[in-house]
Amino acid sequence: MAAAVVKAGADLGLALDGDADRAMLADGQGRVLDGDDVLLLWALELEREGSKPDTVVGTVMSNWGLEEALSARGIRLVRAAVGDRYVVEEMDRFDALLGGEQSGHLIRADLTTTGDGTLTGLHVAASVAATRVPLAAGPRLVRAPQVLVNVKVRERVPFESIPGFAGLMTNAEERIAGSGRILVRYSGTELLARVMVEGVESGTVESIAGELAGALRQAVGVPA
Repeated sequence: MAAAVVKAGADLGLALDGDADRAMLADGQGRVLDGDDVLLLWALELEREGSKPDTVVGTVMSNWGLEEALSARGIRLVRAAVGDRYVVEEMDRFDALLGGEQSGHLIRADLTTTGDGTLTGLHVAASVAATRVPLAAGPRLVRAPQVLVNVKVRERVPFESIPGFAGLMTNAEERIAGSGRILVRYSGTELLARVMVEGVESGTVESIAGELAGALRQAVGVPA
């Protein structure tokens, strides 16, 4: 889709998943925008209209750069568990107008009550037309380097019961404090431990992710 946008000289492209509740967009330069990008665009649109939101709901996987960009404008990012139902629950709890996931499942409460990829694409296109600013020239999210490592495990042992792992986590969080974040969780559908680390310094991010994943692989990993 992104390549087709460039080839056609179009201003915007839209790709949908199978049931069209998720959307990914591309600008005229072929750069892909995901759910984090659109949440920022929508927050800025509401701010221009004089309705700046107090809170935007993302998930634990939303890039740290989104949190920083919103915070710079006095907007709080609330993180829900992964899954649209959890995003909606937090939106209801905080009376938030905007919520969504990196995957492109987005909800804007003044337009719809659930994810609608076609609506997302059309609304972004309408906003571009109204402002007369090409999507490629608009504000862009500055993403923090992010590393995600999946570790195959024998069983979902509580992380706090793995000898020495709590200490590793404490040390890692101290190393990245104020400049990133760490998320370690088990997949809900597979025997996988997911280690996600993001921050402003890519070397530190990669080092921490490798150390935590290695410790999990040694303690509860499936032998190679």
